[in-house]
Amino acid sequence: MSTKKQVLIIDEMHPSIISLLEDAGFHVDYEPKIQRAEIMELVSQYHGLIIRSKTPMDRALLERAINLEFIGRAGAGLDQIDLGYLEQRGIQLHNAPEGNRDAVGEHAIGALLSLFNHIKKADLEVRKGIWDREGNRGEELAGKTVGIFGFGNMGQAFAKKLAGFDVRILAYDKYKNGFGSEEVEECTLEQIQQTVDILSIHVPLTSETRNFFTLDLLKSFSKPIYLINTARGEVITFETLNQALDQGIIKGAVLDVLENEKFKTFSEVQKQEFQRLADRENVLFSPHIAGWTFQSYEKINQVLVNKIKTHSCS
Repeated sequence: MSTKKQVLIIDEMHPSIISLLEDAGFHVDYEPKIQRAEIMELVSQYHGLIIRSKTPMDRALLERAINLEFIGRAGAGLDQIDLGYLEQRGIQLHNAPEGNRDAVGEHAIGALLSLFNHIKKADLEVRKGIWDREGNRGEELAGKTVGIFGFGNMGQAFAKKLAGFDVRILAYDKYKNGFGSEEVEECTLEQIQQTVDILSIHVPLTSETRNFFTLDLLKSFSKPIYLINTARGEVITFETLNQALDQGIIKGAVLDVLENEKFKTFSEVQKQEFQRLADRENVLFSPHIAGWTFQSYEKINQVLVNKIKTHSCS
């Protein structure tokens, strides 16, 4: 029997993950189609789990993982993981926001420029033989003030990508300070609310950030804003977005994430409110793909395995 530590991969990953882990001294079982019941049955024999978001890493599952030493989360979000129980057990947790931060930064800017310049609408019209220049007159990014809410890996990458667009960049992070630079002005939430033309959200989903962006909070902005959300959809509800758009508090929105991303599980209210959003020309959607590039798919593996090698025994 192999003396190598056992790692189970339960989600679809770039195939490079297998050789990277094997080169680090692990025995790897790659089971991207495995379901929760089978994970529960088999998890006790593994020292490591590599996951995306197939199933919650909750106490019910983790209590069965009696030999577990680490979890590798291929991506950034940790909202489906019982962090308190991991800490209690001394199980290491590694994630890889460095792997897809450039992708997120590029996507946020690309989608914003598309919204500003009516790219989707104009393309559809031209395909139908409609040549409407005035109806598609664009908005320039240059000269605007951009607020970044959350200045971790994703917020920093977005700021870096913005640097060439002749904008003023303000950043707020409740849990960080001393990060200001020539390009980025560190500021308070109140300063963001008083100043920005564009707000880009870059925070994880926690009990604190869930539904953080209420209508009352958005009303406290001194002028109408454009909103970008490439973080987590649950920080703002469909209903709040619609109300803010109806009232002119939000001028337009880029939404890579949704309050509920499983359409078949929408409540009746969610169905109605989502349809209202979908009918708007000043809302641009994408299906949670901001960090989902061919390059990030592979880079995430490299970041993750390097962290596992550095911090976990092999």
